[in-house]
Amino acid sequence: MKACISPWPEINRPKKVAGGELKRFPDRLFAVPPRIAKGFVPGVNAESYLEDNRLWKKHVNSYKRINQLIGTERYRNMMDMNAGLGGFAAALESPKSWVMNVVPTIADKNTLGVIYERGLIGIYHDWCEAFSTYPRTYDLIHACGIFSLYQDKCKVEDILLEMDRILRPEGAVIFRDDVDVLNKVKKVASGIRWDTKIFDHEDGPLLPEKILVAVKQYWVGSDSDGI
Repeated sequence: MKACISPWPEINRPKKVAGGELKRFPDRLFAVPPRIAKGFVPGVNAESYLEDNRLWKKHVNSYKRINQLIGTERYRNMMDMNAGLGGFAAALESPKSWVMNVVPTIADKNTLGVIYERGLIGIYHDWCEAFSTYPRTYDLIHACGIFSLYQDKCKVEDILLEMDRILRPEGAVIFRDDVDVLNKVKKVASGIRWDTKIFDHEDGPLLPEKILVAVKQYWVGSDSDGI
């Protein structure tokens, strides 16, 4: 096991914390994580981290205007398919729910350590493969840029069918992506009997990035199904 574990830096004082001291929860949700403060995440510094926090608070406030059930007990088990720095989960600030933060294995940056330092839970995963749902499925899935990330890797249909499998009936999905990508997603999502609706970006209709909200319905057979 030792070969698989990255050791903390050595310390020379008893009260010094290897890797950097973490604040108590919930303050650590928004405090700059030690590995960012120390420059261990390429391309991310304290300023860009704080800006990411501000951006996701803005996005989540927009989501709550679209779906007022976000932050309530209705959505207890949630997932962020492309979690980045964990900004979506942190911005929720809801004690009534928890978020599984997934860092795609093909993501540009390895941010899982940042997610853990924020006091959140996370995992690596390749969305071209099945996701282990033991012991739970999910009430809400957040998918920001996931289809743009995987557009040359695997089919839209395969990812959506996997999402349908792990999403509970009457569960919701929030997609955030380029409008051309979302139009393709909407077509397939309607084919698997999700109710879908596209909303403009928070900053106006002229931006190419849009929000697609989908709700999974119960599959109820018609009278002809038994004939």
